[in-house]
Amino acid sequence: MRVIVVGCGRVGAELSQKLSGAGHDVAVIDKNRRAFRRLPADWVGRQIVGFGFDRDHLEEAGAKEAQGLAAVTSGDNSNVLTARIARETYQIPNVVARIYDPRRAVIYQRLGIPTVATVTWTTDHVARRLFPDETATEWTDPTGHVSLVQRGLPERWAGRSLGPLLEGTGPRLVLLTRNGQARVATADVVGQEGDLLLFAVVEEDLDQLDTILCGPTGKAEH
Repeated sequence: MRVIVVGCGRVGAELSQKLSGAGHDVAVIDKNRRAFRRLPADWVGRQIVGFGFDRDHLEEAGAKEAQGLAAVTSGDNSNVLTARIARETYQIPNVVARIYDPRRAVIYQRLGIPTVATVTWTTDHVARRLFPDETATEWTDPTGHVSLVQRGLPERWAGRSLGPLLEGTGPRLVLLTRNGQARVATADVVGQEGDLLLFAVVEEDLDQLDTILCGPTGKAEH
């Protein structure tokens, strides 16, 4: 797959090397020629000195044929502008923008631009482990109808089969993370203390999740 990475900072350089190592055709754009020093000496991808929101530079990087673009510079506005041009002008199907201000994420999502936050990813994940009983939304579809939400396993489910959480028409368990390792949820899995559960939930069923996990009071039963 042909991929364009805009920004050759630490994240951009690491991403470019990973994609290239996986066999993808990668082009990197950065306004500073010295940034390309972060790439290995045997780098075989293209290096374009310029800006991701400049159409000439994007076309030099292969935007007309690209299937993916990641805008990972240090500027939110530049990243989102680049992503919009990639999506709207070149119809690149897989586009993502790195952002530093998480408050903008909802706005960008409405524009059809997936975002990855920098600081909040870390702080959010720490908070989830400090307060595992709180629901954390991992992803919501552009219509806001379906979400993937994460919850810590309540004590009442430890030692019990998680099969019932895969049944019915309400919130459905799809993924389980145990000791840092994720696995697809199956009916034969038995809950263990510390498990993190990922549910697919439609908007109108969000309130059911506490009842299913914690009982009719909505509080964890011991």
